[in-house]
Amino acid sequence: MQKYLQIFKISFAQEFAYRLNFIMWRVRNVLQIFLVFFLWTTIFADQSKEIFGYNRDKILTYVFGIMIMKALVLSARVIDVSGEISRGDLTNYLLRPVNYFKYWFTRDISSKALNLSLFFQTDVIQLAGFLLATSLAIFLFFVLLFIVSFVPFWAPELGWGAQFLLIIVATEFLSGGLFPLDILPSNIQGILYLTPFPYLIFFPLQVFLGKVTGLALVKGILISSAWTFALFYSMKRLWYKGLLVYRAEGR
Repeated sequence: MQKYLQIFKISFAQEFAYRLNFIMWRVRNVLQIFLVFFLWTTIFADQSKEIFGYNRDKILTYVFGIMIMKALVLSARVIDVSGEISRGDLTNYLLRPVNYFKYWFTRDISSKALNLSLFFQTDVIQLAGFLLATSLAIFLFFVLLFIVSFVPFWAPELGWGAQFLLIIVATEFLSGGLFPLDILPSNIQGILYLTPFPYLIFFPLQVFLGKVTGLALVKGILISSAWTFALFYSMKRLWYKGLLVYRAEGR
């Protein structure tokens, strides 16, 4: 445990080592939020307008929630794993007495620690559900990103392409990172809810806003948990298969 605490401290300090990168990454996040913010304020220029059950206040609350969820869930250092595998740097970790997954999860948590914000939910049950859903979302994205980062084991040149598809297409569109998914037709929503993506951003935000309660909350937590365990098992299997073909190119 002590060594992972040291990894956390070192990783946290490294966030400030490259100050320009640190600033530009957060400027990028802010600009993305502004883009979505101005899009929806334009659509809801008439404050009395209501679309798909959302008025101007609710949609702006959702946009603010996106900022929080992206900071907590999608700020992942695991994005560097793909490059380590393709460059052969993974060998350095295989020779050390450290669990590779715990190492990167610790680094992820250190990055997220810089993005925490305070916000309140008065209903204790909803708050507990939100915290549980967010915790599952953090680990679920960690596992998903690790899985696509294994692509260089078999195709070193395709690592970034796989990450692009996951981060840009899946997490921005399918997770509710651009708009609330419940404005989509019900049949499309039904299909999306069977995938892991809505449970990254949309579902936790709906819990926080009090729009998912009771049995729907329990059902969502169970589906999110099932995806987390299933993908974690798949990640471990792919890890061992990847090590069998790992060539340590560049080393």
